[in-house]
Amino acid sequence: MAVDTEAQFHVLAVDDSLIDRKLIERLLKVSSYQVTTAESGIKALELLGLRDEQSTSPSPSSSSSSSLSANQQEIEVNLIITDYCMPEMTGYDLLKRVKASSSLKDIPVVIMSSENVPSRIDRCLEGGAEEFFLKPVKLSDMNRLRSHLLKGKSQVQENEIHQNQNDQKQKEENGEVSSSNSLNCKDSKRKSREIEELSSPERKRQRFPSSSLVFIKKK
Repeated sequence: MAVDTEAQFHVLAVDDSLIDRKLIERLLKVSSYQVTTAESGIKALELLGLRDEQSTSPSPSSSSSSSLSANQQEIEVNLIITDYCMPEMTGYDLLKRVKASSSLKDIPVVIMSSENVPSRIDRCLEGGAEEFFLKPVKLSDMNRLRSHLLKGKSQVQENEIHQNQNDQKQKEENGEVSSSNSLNCKDSKRKSREIEELSSPERKRQRFPSSSLVFIKKK
């Protein structure tokens, strides 16, 4: 039985408006995406494992279709879609934090706003956003997310492969160094034994056994 590709994708939706948050959550679920919602950029950072200095205790208004436990502070997502205008931390600020993180920078980020401000749109796109949606978000917008999800997932997998290759190379180099040190140690011990044997009195006395000596009688 085939599994929908979209069902394998996890989207983090961030919006301070409960109505807009519920709308985007419903549209994503209709599109077969797994969804986690957050009511602020600070809460989103907590869920992503990036704690902010201004972060507060978890709010009960944050929900997840994956039934996150109350103590869980980190999730893995394939895409972040966030509102631009939010108190304390804007969507643009959240975008900058994500792109500045070495572990999260490859996650695609989409910005939403009810205001069509060209300078704001350009600013977000130049900052690394994949798209800028105008509210109200529509179901057709969800279909546009798929290409970004696939690209983001491919980039993450490629980075994991490179990391594994680097780790393997490092292990091999460490193994070669360890093996070389072991051989040098064994060689040093062997030479020490040879020197001790050659310098011992017993060794000197036995160098010319009496049985091997030949006496020549003078005529």
